[in-house]
Amino acid sequence: MTAAENVCYTLINVASDSEPPSEVSLKADLEKGEIKAKTEALKKVIIMILNGEKLPGLLMTIIRFVLPLQDHTIKKLLLVFWEIVPKTTPDGKLLQEMILVCDAYRKDLQHPNEFIRGSTLRFLCKLKESELLEPLMPAIRACLEHRHSYVRRNAVLAIYTIYRNFEHLIPDAPELIHDFLVNEKDASCKRNAFMMLIHADQDRALDYLSTCIDQVHTFGDILQLVIVELIYKVCHANPSERARFIRCIYNLLQSSSPAVKYEAAGTLVTLSSAPTAIKAAAQCYIDLIIKESDNNVKLIVLDRLIELKEHPTHERVLQDLVMDILRVLSTPDLEVRKKTLQLALDLVSSRNVEELVIVLKKEVIKTNNVTEHEDTDKYRQLLVRTLHSCSVRFPDMAANVIPVLMEFLSDTNEAAAADVLEFVREAIQRFDNLRPLIIEKMLEVFHAIKTVKIYRGALWILGEYCCTKEDIQSVMTEVRRSLGEIPIVENEIKKETGEVKPEDEVSAAPAQKLVTEMGTYVTQSALSSSRPSKKEEDRPPLRGFLMDGDFYVAASLATTLTKVALRYVAIVQDKKKQNSFVAEAMLIMVTVLHLGKSSLPKKPITDDDVDRISLCLKVLSECSPLMNDIFNKECRKSLSHMLTVRLEEEKLSQKKESEKRNVTVQADDPISFMQLTAKNEMTSKEDQFQLSLLAAMGNTQRKEAADPLASKLNKVTQLTGFSDPVYAEAYVHVNQYDIVLDVLVVNQTSDTLQNCTLELATLGDLKLVEKPSPLTLAPHDFANIKANVKVASTENGIIFGNIVYDVSGAASDRNCVVLSDIHIDIMDYIQPASCTDAEFRQMWAEFEWENKVTVNTNITDLNDYLQHILKSTNMKCLTPEKALSGFCGFMAANLYARSIFGEDALANVSIEKPIHLGPEAPVNGHIRIRAKSQGMALSLGDKINLSQKKANA
Repeated sequence: MTAAENVCYTLINVASDSEPPSEVSLKADLEKGEIKAKTEALKKVIIMILNGEKLPGLLMTIIRFVLPLQDHTIKKLLLVFWEIVPKTTPDGKLLQEMILVCDAYRKDLQHPNEFIRGSTLRFLCKLKESELLEPLMPAIRACLEHRHSYVRRNAVLAIYTIYRNFEHLIPDAPELIHDFLVNEKDASCKRNAFMMLIHADQDRALDYLSTCIDQVHTFGDILQLVIVELIYKVCHANPSERARFIRCIYNLLQSSSPAVKYEAAGTLVTLSSAPTAIKAAAQCYIDLIIKESDNNVKLIVLDRLIELKEHPTHERVLQDLVMDILRVLSTPDLEVRKKTLQLALDLVSSRNVEELVIVLKKEVIKTNNVTEHEDTDKYRQLLVRTLHSCSVRFPDMAANVIPVLMEFLSDTNEAAAADVLEFVREAIQRFDNLRPLIIEKMLEVFHAIKTVKIYRGALWILGEYCCTKEDIQSVMTEVRRSLGEIPIVENEIKKETGEVKPEDEVSAAPAQKLVTEMGTYVTQSALSSSRPSKKEEDRPPLRGFLMDGDFYVAASLATTLTKVALRYVAIVQDKKKQNSFVAEAMLIMVTVLHLGKSSLPKKPITDDDVDRISLCLKVLSECSPLMNDIFNKECRKSLSHMLTVRLEEEKLSQKKESEKRNVTVQADDPISFMQLTAKNEMTSKEDQFQLSLLAAMGNTQRKEAADPLASKLNKVTQLTGFSDPVYAEAYVHVNQYDIVLDVLVVNQTSDTLQNCTLELATLGDLKLVEKPSPLTLAPHDFANIKANVKVASTENGIIFGNIVYDVSGAASDRNCVVLSDIHIDIMDYIQPASCTDAEFRQMWAEFEWENKVTVNTNITDLNDYLQHILKSTNMKCLTPEKALSGFCGFMAANLYARSIFGEDALANVSIEKPIHLGPEAPVNGHIRIRAKSQGMALSLGDKINLSQKKANA
C-alpha cells in the first residue's frame, strides 16, 4: 500500500521551494533543541513522511525526547505524526515501540487539561489498530463523565467510531450511550450521542425520542436536525410509523432555527400528502424566503415551492397561498422576483386573480416612484408581462389593469413601454367593450410618448380602432399638435433665420386650447415651454423624430391618416367636411415628404418611405372601395390571425406541460397496497438525505448514466504513451463550477521515483485550486493524484502539463514527461433557455462578438440538420414549429442558450437546400453566433464545426 493510498484526514500545506532536511540534522534538533526547534523539526518530519519517506530511525527519538513534553503545540503535532506514521512491520505486526505510545496516550486521556483530553479522543477516532485501542478503553469510558462538554462529546464520537470499526472492544456501546443521553444536559453532547444511536441502534434512538417527544421543540437546533433525520429514515423504511411522529414534525416547523424549519418542511412533504401538511410546509417555506437575507437561500427554497407545485394535488393547496407567495416580491433581487411572479402566475385561479392584480398594480406604481436602479426597469417589465398574462387568461381583469399600464407608454425605458403597447394592442383587439376606454387613455398619453418605436405603435392602434367622428378628429388634432406649425420646411427655415420666435409659434399653435383642457399635461408638453434653452427642445415630439431623420414613423403616420380619412368619409355625409379632412391629411403627408427631400433633417428620407407616403396620397385622391377594404379590414384580420396563432401555441405548450405533470397509469399496472408491501420493496422513493449528500459531493447520478456508452470510461483521457517511463491517464469529472481530475500515475521502470510531481497549467478561464503534492513511487507502483480546477466562464479550456521526478540514486537532473492536453467541453456548462423575440433582437444588437460558421455537412434534410445542431450545441430553437414546417428550399431559425454562469449565447441558422444539385445534395448556408464574450462565441463555433460533419446515420 503506497503512501498516497493511506487515508489522511489532516491536510497540510507544503512549501514547494524548501529543501528536504537530512535525517541526522532532524535527529539532533529533536534530541537537543529548544521547544521551538523541536516543533519545527517535528513539522519537517511530518511533511517528509507525507511525501513517502519512511524515517524509521526517528521513531524512538521522538518517543524518548518529544513524547514526554507537555507543550500543547507539540502535543497537537504528535497527534498528526502518530496518525500518519507506519505503525506495523512489513508483515503486518504492530511495532513494539507503539506500546510506549499507547501508554502515553492513556496518560493524556487522564490529563487535567480538557483540550488535551478532547484532542486525544478526536485522534483515537482515526486509529485503525485495535491492539492500540484495547488498553485505552477504560480511560475512554471514564471521559464520558468528565465535567467539560468538549471532552464528553469527543468521547461519544470516539466510542461510536470504535464500535463501528471494532465492535468487540465495546459491545455495550449503544446501551452505554443511551444511559449517557438520558442524563446529559449539553446540546452538542446530546446531538453526538443521538446521532450515534441512529446509526448504531435505531430502536434505542426511537425509545429515547418517544420519552421526550413533547419536549423536542425546547431542544437545541443541532439536536433537532438529527431528530428530523431519524424520523425521516424511520418513516421511509417503515411507513406505518408515520402517525407516531408526524405531530413532532409539525412542532419542529415552529423552530427558531431556519435550518430545522427547512428540513422539517421537506420531511413533512415526503411523509404526508394531506392538504393540511402541504399547506403547513408551504407556509413554512414562504416564511423562510421572506425572513432569510441570503438570496441563494431564497432561490433554493423557492425551488422547493416550485417542486411542490409540480404535483397536481399539491397545486390546489398552493393556489390558496398565492397572496402569501407574493409577499416575497419585497425582496430586491430580480431573479427571486422573476421566479416568484412565474410561480404566482402558474397558481393563479379565478378565485384569487382579483387580489393578485391589485398587488401587482401596487408594485407597478411603486416602480414608478423608486429612484432609478438598474433592475427597476426589468422588474417593471416582468410586472407588465405578468399582468398581460392575467388579463389574457381572465378577461374580466383587463379593465382594471389597462388604465394603470397606459401611463407607462410615456416611459423612457423603451422595453417596458413596448411590453405595455403589445398588451394594449392585444386587449383592444380581443375585448370590444374596452375599446372606448383604451382609445381615451391612448389619446391622453399620446403627446407624452418619448420613444419613436412606441410612437409608431400608438399611431397604428389609434388609426386602426378610432371609429367615431369625435375620436377621428381627436387623432387629427393630436397629430397636428405633435407636428407643430406646417408647412414644416418653411417654419424651420424661418426659425433658423430668427423670423419666428419659438414663443410666437407656440402661442399660435392650434393645439394650445387642447393643452389647457388636458390640465396635468400642460407642463409636460414640449409646446408649452416659454423659454427653451436649445432649439431642439422646443420641437414637438413627431417633428423631433422627423428632424432626426427617422422617416419610418412618417410612413406609419401616412397609413394612419389614410385609414382615419377613409373612415371619416364613410361616417360623415357632408361633402365639404369630407374634402376638408382628406385635404388636411394629404397636406400633412406632403409637408413631411417635402421635409424629407430637403436638407434640414439629419438623414434624408429613404425610397421605401417615399413610396409608402406616395401610395397613401394616391389612395386618398382616388378613394376606391378596394383600397378602403385593404386599409380598414385586411390589416385587422392579419392582427387577429397572428394573435390566434400565438394563443394556439401557448395552449399547446401548456398542454404539453400538464401532460408531463399528470402521471399516466396504465390499466394493467399492478396496484401496490402499502400495508402489504415488504420493507425491501419500499424503493419507490429515494432517500432524500442520501441524495442531497451525493449532490453536495458532486456524485449525482445523471439519468443518462443508465446508457452503457455514457460510462466513466468515456471520460478517461490518456495523458502519456505506453512506452513512457511514467504512464498517466486522467478521469475528468465536471461538477458545475469545479472540474476534478483523477490522475492515475504508474511507474513503469524498475527504479524508485522520488518527488514525482504532477505539474499542471491551464489555458482559458480555468484556475488550478492547489498544486498536487509530490509522491514517491516504488518500482512498478502506481498512485492516484487528484487535482481541482475552478471554472469562471463558458469557453473551451485546455489543461496541460507534465510529470517531473527524480530517480533514486541517480546524479542526473530531474526527468520530465510531457502530458497530452485535456480539452474541457463547453457543453457541460450550456443549458437550453428561452427568451422573447424582443429580448433576442435587443441582445443581438448589443453583443459585440460574432462568429460566422459556414455549413459544411453531409446531412441532406434542412430539418434534420437543425435538430442535429440543437442536439450537439444544447441550444433551444425559439422559432415556432409552424414557421419551420413545410418545405420551401430554405430555412431560418433563431437559437438561444444560457450558461450556468449567466452568459447568453445567440445563434441564427440560415440554411438552404440547393435543389438544382439534386435530392442528395447536402445542406449549405451559414450559422451566425453572437455572445458577450469572445470565448463563448469562438467555443460554440468550434463545437458546431466539430459536430456538423457527423454522418447522417
